[in-house]
Amino acid sequence: MIPIPSNVRVWIATGHTDMRRGMQSLALAVQESLKRDPHAGDLYIFRGRRGDLLKILWHDGLGMSLYAKRLDRGKFIWPATSGDAVSISAAQMAYMLDHPC
Repeated sequence: MIPIPSNVRVWIATGHTDMRRGMQSLALAVQESLKRDPHAGDLYIFRGRRGDLLKILWHDGLGMSLYAKRLDRGKFIWPATSGDAVSISAAQMAYMLDHPC
């Protein structure tokens, strides 16, 4: 599990993302599409088209980290909204990572 402080905000980038994108490209997507600062310490979660792969981007104050999780079976729960980003709690993120559908 990612050792995140309790005051960190978690953002889900709604829709699907090209999972070939790396750290710099996802940080640029946060900046341009979501209109947020990728270096502010928030977590940003991106999901691939198939729904079995997540990438999490996080700047901890020292450097940028990119985490990935691929499921062997099932898909990650994902909001069906038309906005750019949805804010969730760290507990909701933990549930999402540990309980695929």
